[in-house]
Amino acid sequence: MENLVLDMYQSAAIGAVVLALGFYLVKRFSVLRKYCIPAAVVGGLAVSFVMLLLHSGGIAEVSFDRTVRDLSMTAFFCSVGFMASVSAIKSGKRVFLIMLVVLLMLTIMQNAVGVFSATSFGLDPKYGLALGSISLLGGHGTAAAYGDVLVNDYGLVGADVVAIASATFGLVISGLIGGPLGRKLVVKNELGSGSKNTLLENSIQHSISNDEFLKAVLILLVCMGAGTLIVSAFDVCNITVPGYLGGLLISVIVRNVCDYKKIQLPDKEIEMIGWAAVCLFLAMALMSMKLWELANLASVMVLTLVIQAVVLGLITYFLVFRITGRNYESAVLSAGLMGFGMGATPNAVANMEAVIEEHGPAPGAYLLVPILGGVFLDLINTSVLTVLLNTL
Repeated sequence: MENLVLDMYQSAAIGAVVLALGFYLVKRFSVLRKYCIPAAVVGGLAVSFVMLLLHSGGIAEVSFDRTVRDLSMTAFFCSVGFMASVSAIKSGKRVFLIMLVVLLMLTIMQNAVGVFSATSFGLDPKYGLALGSISLLGGHGTAAAYGDVLVNDYGLVGADVVAIASATFGLVISGLIGGPLGRKLVVKNELGSGSKNTLLENSIQHSISNDEFLKAVLILLVCMGAGTLIVSAFDVCNITVPGYLGGLLISVIVRNVCDYKKIQLPDKEIEMIGWAAVCLFLAMALMSMKLWELANLASVMVLTLVIQAVVLGLITYFLVFRITGRNYESAVLSAGLMGFGMGATPNAVANMEAVIEEHGPAPGAYLLVPILGGVFLDLINTSVLTVLLNTL
């Protein structure tokens, strides 16, 4: 079997085509719009299945360069940081605090399910963490980091593959379930948006200034570059954090300093760049998934992941929707929670975008979900995992 390694430009070009394909398919087939399946998920999964056929047929295995993909991810999280205005969070403080408790509960729940399943079949309970929040709430970045820890520090053979494969499963499921779940809540409860425009719609309706757009690009690049210093500082302290975290924290600081100093930022341009970045990242992440790795999971692991998906869906549908207000914002928030509850924050944003496009804007959910999934989730997840790794 031939191993094809594509360079940065080739990988970016295919990613662009994949994303365009996704938008075409969503526009072409009304069922995809009806059930709010994100365009990036549609295009990415379509190509990942082609990659699966090539691999299964012994024809070729394609490896994509991650440079543009990682750049897009970091740019997206930096744009998220500019949403994290203290005054804006205060306006939704009640839901924000509720969701922090929910995230803590989900982190504990996912690890409990994973550990119980692993020990029931005679496996080391730490394998259960690879089937829990390490891969599901954590995503591929956390799965890769902790997978190495489980193998090298705890001697769990294959734990890294289990973690990555579980994260792959979660990324697929969260993209397929989140939008339809949000839509069902909207339709069943006859909900509607009370807002006229999202930030993105405002960006489209108003002309974009060349100077403001350039300013947005420069600000994001500076935040991304400065953020690497924060990540390096964590590395020196032997603390593993996602690569995007530094840029996100810098952008949060810049946002709030500018608010305090009454400095106007190019918000609509930053929003549009972030939206484009998340679409491209998700398309490239999904198209490069090695779906055949799922076949290497033992049946107990597949069963555990299915249980995780069902439990998260039930908690989101019957609990989170109700305790966050039972309104349209709650429905969109639920779609977002399914996105990063078993996948990643970009999945959450894509799920919300799909619901918003069909049923109207939800500015509150659109603001809170990236902040929760991009900043606070990693803090909660890392804290819980540190305790569990030292007690199990």
